[in-house]
Amino acid sequence: MSRPLTPLALTVLRMLCDSPMHPYEMQQRIRDHAYDQAVKITHGSLYHSVERLAAAGLIEPLETSREGRRPERTVYAVTADGRDAAQMRLAELLRHPAEEFPLFGTGLAFVNLLSEGEVVRLLRARAVALEANLAGHQTANDALLKQGLERYKLLDHEWTIARVRGELDYVRGLVDDLESGRLTWRDDEVQIRCHPRPRPPRHDDKGAS
Repeated sequence: MSRPLTPLALTVLRMLCDSPMHPYEMQQRIRDHAYDQAVKITHGSLYHSVERLAAAGLIEPLETSREGRRPERTVYAVTADGRDAAQMRLAELLRHPAEEFPLFGTGLAFVNLLSEGEVVRLLRARAVALEANLAGHQTANDALLKQGLERYKLLDHEWTIARVRGELDYVRGLVDDLESGRLTWRDDEVQIRCHPRPRPPRHDDKGAS
């Protein structure tokens, strides 16, 4: 493949490095190992990725079978080129930090379009959502550990938990700084134009006669 392996393509190759299997079984194992928490996967995208990998010679069909009236299922195996490609792509992902441009960063870049009070309200709501997110990831990670999965198979979960916890701490800090006045943009020109302060009423020296 001329383009870098997508996260989904890498996931397929990783599954097939364990043993040959058909896409339906891949999907089941991805869910069992909670890889769908790290990679966005749909039924259609998985089959499309399998087709692309096969066309590129990174995986190959071994056999096709049918059970009753169910559609045919093709079992695929990873090729030597596919294994090499997976290892190279994995090394790149671990070595080089990627510029991912998260949407929250975009919101922070233009924060002065809103009033400080509105931002505090929004950040408090975000903190509540992050707390729920963190609890959900922690619960899922603990459950998988209790099932006997080794820690190295859950490092992506650990990273997600650390990332969410770090963002939660940062958001709470922003709220504290805004409420204490350590952070302010009240006198920012953009803020003044977007939220002009009310002018005091004018009082004529003499009323109209």
